[in-house]
Amino acid sequence: MKKVVLAFSGGLDTSVCIKLLEENYDMEVITACVDVGQPEEEIERPAAAADKIGSSKHYTIDAKEEFVEDFIFRAIKANAIYEGYPLSTALARPLIAMKIVELAKKEGANAIAHGCTGKGNDQFRFEAIIRAMSDIDVIAPIRDLNLTRSEEIEYAEGHGIPLPSDKQYSIDENIWGRSIEGDILEDPMVETPEEAFEWTRSTDDAPDESQILEIKFEKGVPVALNNEKRDPLDLIGKCNEIAGKHGIGRIDIIEDRIIGLKSRENYEVPGAILLITAHKALEQLNLTRSELKFAAHVSEVYSELIYDGLWHDPLREDMDALIDKMQRRVTGTVKVRLHKGNLRILGRESHYSLYNEEIVSFEDKGMDQREIAGMVKNYGIQAASYNKICKKD
Repeated sequence: MKKVVLAFSGGLDTSVCIKLLEENYDMEVITACVDVGQPEEEIERPAAAADKIGSSKHYTIDAKEEFVEDFIFRAIKANAIYEGYPLSTALARPLIAMKIVELAKKEGANAIAHGCTGKGNDQFRFEAIIRAMSDIDVIAPIRDLNLTRSEEIEYAEGHGIPLPSDKQYSIDENIWGRSIEGDILEDPMVETPEEAFEWTRSTDDAPDESQILEIKFEKGVPVALNNEKRDPLDLIGKCNEIAGKHGIGRIDIIEDRIIGLKSRENYEVPGAILLITAHKALEQLNLTRSELKFAAHVSEVYSELIYDGLWHDPLREDMDALIDKMQRRVTGTVKVRLHKGNLRILGRESHYSLYNEEIVSFEDKGMDQREIAGMVKNYGIQAASYNKICKKD
C-alpha cells in the first residue's frame, strides 16, 4: 500500500481526509501536526483525533522557535502588512509545508495531502512549497472530490469521525495571530460576536488605566521589553498578552483572496500590531526619507509574496538581503502607551538617529534661513509653468 503524509490539524477538513485517503485512494495515512504556536489543546487534540480515526502514525513537529526567528522576525523587519493587517496564517504556511516535505521524505511517502478546498489561499501556499522542494505527488481530497461543508459533515457522521463540537467558526491560530471566518461571519453586515475573540479584550472591558511599554530593537528585531531581555518566543507571547489586554489588534476586513474572491476575515494580532507599529516608529527616526519611501514599496511587494504563497521566490530572498542591510541601523528603543484599543507612540531614541534637535529648533542660527530663499523661489517650477501656460482661458 502506498503511503501519504497528511498535514493534519484535527479540524473537519483534515479529519475527513484520513478516511477519504484510505477509502478513495487506497493509501496508508501518516498524519503530522506542525506546532507554530497553537494553544496546547490544539496540539494534543490532533494527536488524539488521528489515533481515534485511524492514521497509521502521527507526528507532532515543534517549529515554534524557527517560526519566530526565521519568519516572524523577517516579517517585522519588512513591516509585512497585507491590505491592512499583519500576515499570520500566510506566514506560517511555508514553514508547515517545509516540515511536511521533510517528513514525507523521511517516511518514503508517495504523496503529500492537505485538507484545503478549491476556494481558499492555502492550496497555493502548501503546494507551491511542496513542488519546489520535492517531486512528491500532491493530493487534495476535499478539492478533488468537490465536497461541500455539509457533505463533509455527513461523511464524518457516517464514518464515526469525531469532530470538535465547540467550533462555531473556522479558526487558524499561531503565535503571530489568530484568524476567524465562516458561519454567520460570511454576512459582512453581521457584527462579530464577542465570544469569537480569545486574544483581545473589547475596549469596554480593557483596563481603565493605560500602560506604558518600552520596546528595544536590535537591527530591526525586538529583543527586550522595559529593559528586560527576553528570548524570541517569550517576547512575542508577552506582547500578545499585553496588547490584547488593552484591546489592541482586532481587525475586521474584506480581503482579496488569490483566486479573486472577496472574503470577510477577522484577525486578532495584538503583538504584531504593537511590534510593527513600534518598529516603523524607530525607522522614521533612523532611516532617510528616500529609504523610508523605498521601504514602503518593498514592504508591499514582500507582503504580497507571503500572502500569495511565494515565500520561496528568489525575489523574497533578494529583498531580505536589502532589508537586512537597511535594518542594521534600526537599533534603539521605542516608548508606547496602550489604552482601550489605542496605541500611541510616546518617544523613541537611537544611537543612529538622524534627528538633530539643535538644527530643527526655531531658536537655532547655525543653519542660515536666508540661504533657503533661492531653493524656495524655484521650488515647483514645472507646476508653475503648467499653470501659466496650460491653464490660460
